[in-house]
Amino acid sequence: MTAPATSIAIVGTGYVGLTTGACLAKLGHQVTCADIDADKIDLLNRGEIPIVEEGLAEVVADARAAGRLEFVLGAATAAAGADIVFLCVPTPQGDDGSADLSYIQAAATEIGPSLRPGSIIVNKSTVPVGSTRVVERAVRRDDVHVVSNPEFLREGTAVRDFLHPDRVVIGAADRDAAERVAALYAGLDATILITDPASAETIKYAANGFLAMKISFVNAVAAMCEAVGADVAAVVQGIGSDTRIGSAFLNPGPGWGGSCFPKDSRALVRIAQDHGYNFSMMRGVIEVNDQQRSRMVDKVIRALDGHERSVLSGSRVGVLGLTFKAGTDDLRDSPSISVIRDLIHFGADVTAYDPTVIDPLHPARAAALDGIALCADPYAAATDSDVVVILTEWPEFKELDLDKLATVMAGKAIVDTRNVLDPTAVRSAGLAYDGVGRR
Repeated sequence: MTAPATSIAIVGTGYVGLTTGACLAKLGHQVTCADIDADKIDLLNRGEIPIVEEGLAEVVADARAAGRLEFVLGAATAAAGADIVFLCVPTPQGDDGSADLSYIQAAATEIGPSLRPGSIIVNKSTVPVGSTRVVERAVRRDDVHVVSNPEFLREGTAVRDFLHPDRVVIGAADRDAAERVAALYAGLDATILITDPASAETIKYAANGFLAMKISFVNAVAAMCEAVGADVAAVVQGIGSDTRIGSAFLNPGPGWGGSCFPKDSRALVRIAQDHGYNFSMMRGVIEVNDQQRSRMVDKVIRALDGHERSVLSGSRVGVLGLTFKAGTDDLRDSPSISVIRDLIHFGADVTAYDPTVIDPLHPARAAALDGIALCADPYAAATDSDVVVILTEWPEFKELDLDKLATVMAGKAIVDTRNVLDPTAVRSAGLAYDGVGRR
């Protein structure tokens, strides 16, 4: 069954907005995506995609060719002709952990006068409980409805996640408005959960908080495995095969990062605090994650045959992987960048390779990459290094020529924070190996 076509405006063309707009156009709707960044709009109108996201370029190209997707400058322009307007703007984390709603409020204020009577505003951005009311006050219209429809898209698989969702969550005070939003997804084989706005907003934070908890848990277990001599791979297989637990998000590593988990976990703590509850368990999840990044730095120190951070001074560290996970070019709150910043702070020289991070002068990346020498391939990053550290799980790192790596390195140690390499193969190449939770 194909959903009846609806006129849709998307405000914001980041990961969420661009994927949402392109996929809704693929489902047959007429979509106009708007942004305040003129350069980005020009780029999109030339058919160029500003982010790395599998399958997105093809979906955008097909929708544009079918005449169902266009890009314009300014939210009011897009909203004027829309039945439903999706707000997909940033909600950055404040110093106190709360979500900054200024972008949401500004967008709502801008589109208010141009909305059609009876139209619907959809909060797609991740927003705290009560945000539908915030938008209602900003838009100043009593003839439109505000609905919560949180996204559950993973960077790198966002298109697949949108088109094959586990569920679609819609929170609305008005049942008719909720059903109109639900109808947008009629072409998908998905469970539709219609609830109140507060529940929908809580679902998004609770989901990300739970997933962050699973990662922190397995990282804590990995630390215990190292202490007692157990193998985390066997432990994960043992607990992950329990259907009550499942194996997803039980991969030990340098900690979670990206644009969602760090922001949403802290916002969850803040929301609870604002309503009189001390979410101590979530605070612990965050603390374990911070500790995990520090543990990776300690592994590098041990690989250099040291016990103090002073051993990093003057050392050369080759880093493989900069993004917060494979399949994306996103450096936001990347564990890799966090570890590198510590290494540089204590005097290490860092050379690095990542398949999607090429230009050190890219405006959004310049600060994150300051002090890091980017290389064209993993062997160049490893050349003359005292230790090589794998910090992102790019599949190509599994295929490294370990003998060649050993030849170009000055030292003989690999720290594999993603457990992508075979320890036996690494040692056969004459290199020392240290993974996460491995004997």
